[in-house]
Amino acid sequence: MMQNQNNQSVHGEILSLALSENTRIAYSKGWRCFQDYCVSRSIEPLNATPDDVTNFFIYLSSVPRSVTATIKPGEPLSMGTLSLYKSAINKQYNQVEKMSPTHAPKVNAIRKGLSRTRGDVPRQVQALREHHIKKMLKHCGNTLIGLRDAAILAVGFAGALRRSELCSLTVDDIEIISPVNGCGSRKMFMTIRKSKTDHAGKGQRIAIPEGKQVKPIHRLQAWMDAAGITHGYLFQTMRRGGVIRGNPLHHSDIPRLIKRYAEAIGLNPKEVSGHSLRAGFVTCAAAHHARLDKIMDITRHTNPATVMKYIRDADSFHDHAGEKFL
Repeated sequence: MMQNQNNQSVHGEILSLALSENTRIAYSKGWRCFQDYCVSRSIEPLNATPDDVTNFFIYLSSVPRSVTATIKPGEPLSMGTLSLYKSAINKQYNQVEKMSPTHAPKVNAIRKGLSRTRGDVPRQVQALREHHIKKMLKHCGNTLIGLRDAAILAVGFAGALRRSELCSLTVDDIEIISPVNGCGSRKMFMTIRKSKTDHAGKGQRIAIPEGKQVKPIHRLQAWMDAAGITHGYLFQTMRRGGVIRGNPLHHSDIPRLIKRYAEAIGLNPKEVSGHSLRAGFVTCAAAHHARLDKIMDITRHTNPATVMKYIRDADSFHDHAGEKFL
């Protein structure tokens, strides 16, 4: 019996490593929420029935978040979050090798019904185009924190990086190549060691050019030189007075930074997020007729359909069907 318990513990640890840190945090939060719900109703979480799960979803989709202890006050949970919580429940049942009650047809039917009832529309953040980024960079200024923020905006945009990928970058992850005999411009290879789509942790290498407008390499070098960063994390927290602390920025710092500069140039900060840099690169690349495979080299998307959505959005008004008669 003890051996079986030890094996389950080891299996659980190994399975957890297959998920990104942010996903593990989200799953843990979802499972805690389900546990709290079950305890309040004298239900054993790992012996829940499909009816228990459907009632849980109905509860979360109808009760304001302020009623739920583990969730911030506000509106009821979105359908996207309910889907994430469903996966969290599945994970716990898989770890103990039990059939998850979420697989029951009734559970999926309830989720579809809730979606239709609430009329949820997937949130699509504004993609920041190159002209947005140029304006935001001007607002960064030449202070130390301004140089850091400019480097984050430029590198995040040029590399189509997720916010967690930006925060995880270290000096060892970049290789800046100077032009030979002064001909040409600098180039940079960047290794993304932790990624949402790289579950095996093999690392993904992307190429970033110097550029003539956003100039990601120039801005990154300016930040590193000014801050004296020669090792450790590229984008670090700072004390008042511009003292580098050596700690990486938290992924929640990225959307706050982007919103601040978006508002400074007249955009609605509620319409942008940490994903706006990544979405902006894809949209700009599509608008400038970049090849799909070349876009995917940078974004590291594994499904072309995901990238095609951005391309369709960028191309929506080009040669519009009603252009000549509306």
